[in-house]
Amino acid sequence: MLATVIGTSGVAAAACAVGYQTMSPTGQWYGKTFVGLPRGAKQIALTYDDGPNNPDTLRLLEVLGKHNVHATFFLIGKHVKLRPELAREIAKEGHAIGNHTFSHPNLIFTSGTQTRQELGRCSQILRDTVGTEASLFRPPFGGRRPETLKIAQSLGLKPIMWRVTGYDWRQKPAQYIENKIRARLRGGDVILLHDGSHLASGADRTQTVIATDLLIPWCKAQGFEFVTVPEMLEKTVLSEQFPVLSG
Repeated sequence: MLATVIGTSGVAAAACAVGYQTMSPTGQWYGKTFVGLPRGAKQIALTYDDGPNNPDTLRLLEVLGKHNVHATFFLIGKHVKLRPELAREIAKEGHAIGNHTFSHPNLIFTSGTQTRQELGRCSQILRDTVGTEASLFRPPFGGRRPETLKIAQSLGLKPIMWRVTGYDWRQKPAQYIENKIRARLRGGDVILLHDGSHLASGADRTQTVIATDLLIPWCKAQGFEFVTVPEMLEKTVLSEQFPVLSG
């Protein structure tokens, strides 16, 4: 009886671990993903998901421009299709752009064909809108399976996760968002924030914009340098970060 209980508990624990790895931003069980430079590095990267979004994407661009900081935006294809001028403005300002799928499904539950379509449609829209080929990919909700990463790699997309977040999707005040990031920041980190929402265009991200305006001067005072994710990747050995996935 005891052996049965222990065995059942072990299976349950293993199942929980497997489930955790599908969503964990830093989990590496299912394939290599980029979460940042070694801890303690002076470079940090601001990233924003779920845009482009009117009017807060433009407000955020104003804040980033004021502080002379470049960030990385992971855009949803259907939002780019709706507001192409915002995507072009992001690129015009010198920010990096990544693929965040066409409609923001949880890729844990999509078939291989659906996953390929989501990534392919978003890449095509980005190519048609801003005239550049997206090389970065962030899975919605962080959800991925081994097949997800293999498909992304076959499309020339590098999977980018994060190590620090401000939990701004919870609609918390700017000070809460800033404090969450400050408490976790150690250097070398990719930081997750949102300039839009996957639920609908026009989401209110005012608090994220304010938090960004507060956070940047504090980080600079600590000696941190803001870089884009591509600039971070240049500092890594890509063959080690993104080995060819077999099978």
